Amino acid sequence: MKKNILLLFAFLILVSCTDPYTLQTNNYEEALVIEATITNELKHQEIKISKTYRLEETAPTTVANAEVFVTDNFGNSYEFQEQSDRYVSVDEFQAQPNVQYKLKIITDDGKSYSSTNETLTHVNPIQSVVPTVVTKNDGVKGVDMVVNSYDPTNSSIYYRYEYEETYKVIAPKWVSTEGIVTYYPGNVNPPGELNLVPRTTEARVCYSSKKSTDIILTSTNNLIEDRVNFPVRFISNKDYTIANRYSIFVKQYVQNLESYTYYKTLKELSGSGSILSQNQPGFFSGNIKCDSNQNEKVIGFFEVSSVSTKRIFFNYEDLFPGEPRPNYPFKCPEITPENQKEYVLKYCFSEVLDPNAPSCYGWDILYDIFHRVKVYYSGAAAIGSFITVYPIQCGDCTSFSSNIIPSFWID
Repeated sequence: MKKNILLLFAFLILVSCTDPYTLQTNNYEEALVIEATITNELKHQEIKISKTYRLEETAPTTVANAEVFVTDNFGNSYEFQEQSDRYVSVDEFQAQPNVQYKLKIITDDGKSYSSTNETLTHVNPIQSVVPTVVTKNDGVKGVDMVVNSYDPTNSSIYYRYEYEETYKVIAPKWVSTEGIVTYYPGNVNPPGELNLVPRTTEARVCYSSKKSTDIILTSTNNLIEDRVNFPVRFISNKDYTIANRYSIFVKQYVQNLESYTYYKTLKELSGSGSILSQNQPGFFSGNIKCDSNQNEKVIGFFEVSSVSTKRIFFNYEDLFPGEPRPNYPFKCPEITPENQKEYVLKYCFSEVLDPNAPSCYGWDILYDIFHRVKVYYSGAAAIGSFITVYPIQCGDCTSFSSNIIPSFWID
């Protein structure tokens, strides 16, 4: 969402050009950015408040010390407290049907902002998420994660999706021991030590997770019935993400027409087209205004949405039986006569490299390799023996992933 808002603001401040140059903000206009979705989930609801930022800046500024609360037409008020980069409701609560909710924000400079009254959208549970093998028009084969839902009352119509995917990582060059190099500068006997020690932590199997960042929308408005059959995620069969075991957790928001239109417009403005396009769109607003100045620009939408979720798992061979698995994301080839100079080293007890034996590395070089370049070791520890050196990612998945098994994971 932050990425989309940044691109949106870039649309507002850039002029068309054709010659490359260093992007800078010429006319910067600060505006409040509000991300607020209240759902029918019983939980601590969250709201993010930040400000637009210049192109030469790297991140938005979070708005601190604001008073944030949500009220309803029955006199209830739900207070939010600042926590890190967001505001979190003090108490757990869930949006109820036929109740009007309103967001109120008072910043530390005394300005107040209010949303329109919003009611909970119709509840329409996800029926299934089905991994479906497809071949795209460009010939790329892979799997679509297809969401299915059906509202016989034809009351939902507008949908927004988010997902979080988790996948298993298996380090291809893992061994049960690791090499520890100790170098003694100035010592001659010995100048260093190489010891093999058993691994005490899991480094072969890890789990990586990624959340969706795009705005994912669909509508059944032009269909005969309110039936969703929508691919929320496509993964090529060459992508390591699905090489072992994969899980996706899909969250479906039912929107009203106004919130759907807002997100659809935001998606169009922050899409794949160049921000230096000839067509420069103007500012568009959501349902949040400054109480004292209706002309002040505020970016964001206060949404009260019903939510449904579904998680699925599958293994690569379930969908692509007998087909080769996608390549590991790091270069970890088998050793051959052609590539052994790149991966196989010989170590010695000499501190100085022997010019007649360029494959013989001194302890200082080995120390640098093991402790600074961060490589992975496998082999026998003996004088004059050879060691095989790979990038650490090849034998220790914790170098880029997590060895903690997720609480929801099922093998």
